[in-house]
Amino acid sequence: MGLLSATMSLARYRVEGRIPDPFLETVRDRLKNHAIREIDNEPADKSVGWTCFDNPFQPDFDKVNLVFGTYLLFSLRIDKKQIPAKVLRKHLDMAVARRLKQTERNRLTKNEKQELRDEVARRLYSRIPATPNVYEVVWSYEAQSLWFFSTQKAANEELESIFAKTFKLSIIRLFPFTEADMICGLTDKEKDLLYKAAPTVFHGGAYA
Repeated sequence: MGLLSATMSLARYRVEGRIPDPFLETVRDRLKNHAIREIDNEPADKSVGWTCFDNPFQPDFDKVNLVFGTYLLFSLRIDKKQIPAKVLRKHLDMAVARRLKQTERNRLTKNEKQELRDEVARRLYSRIPATPNVYEVVWSYEAQSLWFFSTQKAANEELESIFAKTFKLSIIRLFPFTEADMICGLTDKEKDLLYKAAPTVFHGGAYA
């Protein structure tokens, strides 16, 4: 669920490093350079890029207001295409049959079948629309904190990768363990104890 939903899921990060001045112009330019690329009429099966919070399907970073108080607000969009296995199999069988008829042969080699499969997949990908997924990002630059409104593993991995590529900064996912390690000033002995600790599972129930 997203930022404006009644319920939401989010992952918290610490941002390591600083953006060079002029700050806002640099952020805007880097978002533009890594903005989402439309793939509806292309053979690509996935596109990952930044988009605007309030207009994710027609992003225009030149006009959008990125700053809200002390926060930067934008979104990550991940577009994916998926061909049902049975559909791919149908079109591949048809392509194999046509190739055998054209070459007057009884069978194709393994490499020929793979090349034909890739060709069929590219053709199908170029004909189907991508399914978009939009995830909001809230960045408190001064506090070096970032909130990503998804806990899906794949989405968080895409965020970590494109954020580093875009801003040349690393982000560290915050869990209780990482927060204790980073902000509590633990000694080496205390860190060893922390790393050896196991999570405790609490079960609800009635107590006498």
